[in-house]
Amino acid sequence: MSAIIEKFSVAGNPQLPGADPFLFAVHHYDVYPPAKGETMAPDASLAGRNIGMDFSNKDGWSMYHGSTVPGFPSHPHRGFETITVVEKGFVDHTDAEGAQARYGEGDTQWLTTGAGTAHAEMFPLLHTDEPNPHHMFQIWLNLPPEGKKAKPHFQMFWAEETPHVSGTDSEGRGYDVKVVAGAFGDTQPLSPPPESWASAPDSDVAVWVLRLQPGAHLTLPPTNREDTVRILYSLDGDVTIDGETLKQEGAALASTEPLEIVAGDEGSFALVLQGRPIGAPVVQHGPFVANSREELIDAFGAYQRGEFGAWPFEANDPVAPFEEGRFARYPDGTVSRPKES
Repeated sequence: MSAIIEKFSVAGNPQLPGADPFLFAVHHYDVYPPAKGETMAPDASLAGRNIGMDFSNKDGWSMYHGSTVPGFPSHPHRGFETITVVEKGFVDHTDAEGAQARYGEGDTQWLTTGAGTAHAEMFPLLHTDEPNPHHMFQIWLNLPPEGKKAKPHFQMFWAEETPHVSGTDSEGRGYDVKVVAGAFGDTQPLSPPPESWASAPDSDVAVWVLRLQPGAHLTLPPTNREDTVRILYSLDGDVTIDGETLKQEGAALASTEPLEIVAGDEGSFALVLQGRPIGAPVVQHGPFVANSREELIDAFGAYQRGEFGAWPFEANDPVAPFEEGRFARYPDGTVSRPKES
């Protein structure tokens, strides 16, 4: 029996299909030009772009919903979590609870939207004399029914604190696994938010980012549950599993036995999402995820009644000052910065 249960293409589509408990993931890769002075905006003409709704990837980058700085101005969410993993570049976060952050270059932000909040995610360009490559995932993890009315919760995982499993195979070829969630063998992750499905002791949730040198072998550890769903997305280069090669493809994998994967001649960059299904109905419309149509209608009503918190910033697309480094300011005023290595 093959270890690959199902294969599907992810070529040319930044949205990666998910499986319960994940709704989907979005893979952004933009090579922005140098910044225009300290405006943090692209030093390039925006002519020909549908500003406010630019997903064109014209010249290798998009403005998305931004008009000056690329990104996503204030918008609401309810009923799920966003896990934003930034491999390259930066994100400036603000939310209706009063939290602010600038993070990137390997950092992860985990936001439980719960009963409802609004946030903005802008992509400030901080290099004025060279391009500003921006590479990130945003993963939408569903909340169980009892978590959909949870208080919103904002949490940062700094790159310097995030566990990695790095090493070489028997032939000296290197690999690295960023352990965002879920133990990888004996390596334990940082603690997820308290109301997250990932905090349930039997949820088996894992988020791993894999980098393998050409020809490298890596063994994925087994799970303890036969109902756990594991999906590997091969995004750059290719990877061979049980004799089948994945290149810009995703695959649902058997997970109850150790599973060896082998990188192709160009190496491999891949994402693994894993978890026990929540099993509850999913009724979704845009940024709201509920368990029934009635709950969905209630979400729209709650947002219109202002129950997602008052936006505490003058602009709907705020960014931190150009000279600001990586930081997180929590709603209680506590400030966190990455530890110096």
